[in-house]
Amino acid sequence: MDTLELLAHPVRLRVVHAMRGGRTLTASDLVARIPDVSRATVYRHVDLLVGGGVLEVAGERRVRGAVERRYRLRQDRAVIDPDAPLTREDHRRGFAAATAALLAEFGAYLDREGSDPAADLVGYRQHAVWLSEEELLDLIAGMRAAIAPRLANGPAPGRAQYLLSPILFPIEPSAAGPEPA
Repeated sequence: MDTLELLAHPVRLRVVHAMRGGRTLTASDLVARIPDVSRATVYRHVDLLVGGGVLEVAGERRVRGAVERRYRLRQDRAVIDPDAPLTREDHRRGFAAATAALLAEFGAYLDREGSDPAADLVGYRQHAVWLSEEELLDLIAGMRAAIAPRLANGPAPGRAQYLLSPILFPIEPSAAGPEPA
């Protein structure tokens, strides 16, 4: 299974999100973090991610006669090669999986005891903006500059993990002819 196929599944994406930040978690820990997905399904997807090299076994211990494994995310394997040629259908599948995972994560957040979207500063706004290619590249660079340093943050007192999902695509073709006044 190639990386796109491996990561283009909502449950596997949720497992990857849960593992970010240098965490080492057991499959049972993941079941607790993804309560709306059955135990068997989480275990099956963890096995697929291990088989695909996205997760690795960080340690093992005996618990009541069974072996409990702790897993960690291999950051270098949890990405789709930006130089890999993707078809329109690949993009469609990847986007569908990402939005399905986003919906599931948001539903799980709302279902948690004590969730408070206002206090947690939850946001989900959309803005349609007109940009030249130069302005678009500048916007992307600015977003990367704002986000990239925070990707290295790990769990710490006073920190909560947030899911940030920038989505950017043109909603209409570029206008041919003169610019509007």
